[in-house]
Amino acid sequence: MQVIEIKGGRGPATALRLAERPIPTPGPGEVLLRVQAAGVNRPDLLQREGLYPPPPGAPDILGLEVAGEVAVPGDGVTGWQVGDRVCALLGGGGYAEYAVVDARCLLPVPDGLDLVTAAALPEALFTVWANVFEAGRLAAGETLLVHGATSGIGVTAIQMAKAAGARVIATSRGLAKTAAALALGADVSLDATEGGFDAQLDAAGSADVILDMVGAAYAERNQRVLAPGGRWVVIATQAGRAATIDLMQLMLKRQVLTGSTLRSRAADEKARLTAEVRARAWAWVVSGQVRPPIEATYPLEQAQDAHIRLEAGAHVGKMVLTL
Repeated sequence: MQVIEIKGGRGPATALRLAERPIPTPGPGEVLLRVQAAGVNRPDLLQREGLYPPPPGAPDILGLEVAGEVAVPGDGVTGWQVGDRVCALLGGGGYAEYAVVDARCLLPVPDGLDLVTAAALPEALFTVWANVFEAGRLAAGETLLVHGATSGIGVTAIQMAKAAGARVIATSRGLAKTAAALALGADVSLDATEGGFDAQLDAAGSADVILDMVGAAYAERNQRVLAPGGRWVVIATQAGRAATIDLMQLMLKRQVLTGSTLRSRAADEKARLTAEVRARAWAWVVSGQVRPPIEATYPLEQAQDAHIRLEAGAHVGKMVLTL
C-alpha cells in the first residue's frame, strides 16, 4: 500500500515522502479499513517536526482520523461488515491506503454524508465532546467562549455548542475569520487583531466554559471573563505554556482550570468516548447540525501541500487528504 512517511528534515517539503509498505493485518477486535479520506490536524505537524511522538503501539505513520470502508473485520468483531462506510479515530496510521482500527472506535457514516467530510469529524468531535461537554460540562443556556474559533476544533465546537442549546462567543484573527465564525452559528464573533479586543471581550459577557487553544497569552483575560463556577479547559498552548493564575480569584469565583490531550488516552478510554459520542452527539451529525467546513482537499501524495496550508493559519475548517 502507499503511505506517507516522515523522512529527513522537519519542513513539509523535505520531511514527507510517498512510500510503500505492506498492508497491515487486523488483530482480534480490530478492523482493516480501506481508507478513502484522512483528516489533517495540527498534531500531525508536531509529529513531523519530532515534537509529538506516537503513543506506544501506534504506527509511526501520520494521521489521527480517517473515513472509508471496512475491508477485513478481525476475529471477534461484531456489528461491522465488509463494505460498511465508517469513520474512525486513530492513534496513527491515517496517511495510508489501509489502516487498522480498534473496532470500538468506529462510527457509521450517515447516508448522504460524503467520506471527505466524514474524515474531518472524529478528531474534532471527540476532542470537543471530551473537553467542552465532559470536562467543561457545558449545558443548554450556558455560554461557551472558544478561541481559535475557525480551526478544525473551533468550528466543530461552535456547531456542537449551538446544537446543545448554548450561546457561543468566538474569537479568531481577521475579519474573514470572524465573519466565518458568525456564519457557522456563533452569537458573538470577535477579531483578536483589532484594537480594543479586551474591551469587546469583556462586553460580550462572562463565559461558563472556555475552550482554550491559545494558552499563556490569554490566561489573564480568560480568568477575568470566566463566570463564577466556570470551567476553563486548555487543549493547546500555541501562545505559551507558562501562565500566571490569580489563585485568590480562582477560589472566590469557584473557577475550575483543567486540560487534556486525546491521543495518549488508553484504548478502553477511547472506546468509552466513542460510545458516548455515538449515543449523545452523533445525532447532530446525522441531522446535519455538525458539518465542519472543508478548506481544501489534497491527494495523498500532496500531503506536504496540506501541511504548508495548515501551517499558514489562514484556513477555516479542515484539510483532508483523499485516496
